[in-house]
Amino acid sequence: MSAETPMPKDAAISLHNIVKEFGAGDQVIRVLHGIDAEIRSGELTYLVGESGSGKTTMISIIAGILYPTKGSVNVFGQDIYSLSDNDLVKFRLDTIGFIFQQYNLIPTLTAAENAAVPLVAAGMKRAEAVARGRDMLDKLNIADQADKLPRQLSGGQQQRVAISRALVHEPRLVVCDEPTAALDAKSGRRVMDLLREVALAEERTVIIVTHDNRVFDLADRILVMEDGRITHDGTEMPDY
Repeated sequence: MSAETPMPKDAAISLHNIVKEFGAGDQVIRVLHGIDAEIRSGELTYLVGESGSGKTTMISIIAGILYPTKGSVNVFGQDIYSLSDNDLVKFRLDTIGFIFQQYNLIPTLTAAENAAVPLVAAGMKRAEAVARGRDMLDKLNIADQADKLPRQLSGGQQQRVAISRALVHEPRLVVCDEPTAALDAKSGRRVMDLLREVALAEERTVIIVTHDNRVFDLADRILVMEDGRITHDGTEMPDY
């Protein structure tokens, strides 16, 4: 059964008392310690922190990939973990775009075909989906690579294909794990400019895990995590 619950004005995502533990018995490790947070629409939100602070676990829970041990996650008015497994898969497919550290491109598909995967999965005819994939590759300045296989692309080009795939179906929520990690400064800036444009112009929600201080100035909001807790919520990085 799905559950619709009220959310604060402009809030796209609401996390309440999120706890995540791994293991069992005496081997339980608590990774997230009762996180409460709200993330608003139309903002570019960065999630930063040292390796092991819980950032990837947190965005995986927000994106409906990893079930929390305790707590609730409300995305656009939907308590996502009240959904059946099939409905949660459909919700992710319709609503969320993912950009991960590992590109996860399908090796036997061209760049344009990889970019089109979410549209094909949603039932769009292949030719139309691939055409839209090409258009998205063009926005990221790699239209000339559209007919190449992943093994023929550089790491940065593969990353941009992965970003195209995440944006092609115009998701309301875009979740990114280090999207500029494989890119040079100029390409990284272009990608972040595009993600900011997506967040603001389309009134979507974009959450980015990043260590890239070259692009911190583009954030509307920065959440800092330490040891499974949010220790800072502001418009700039804190001075430590």
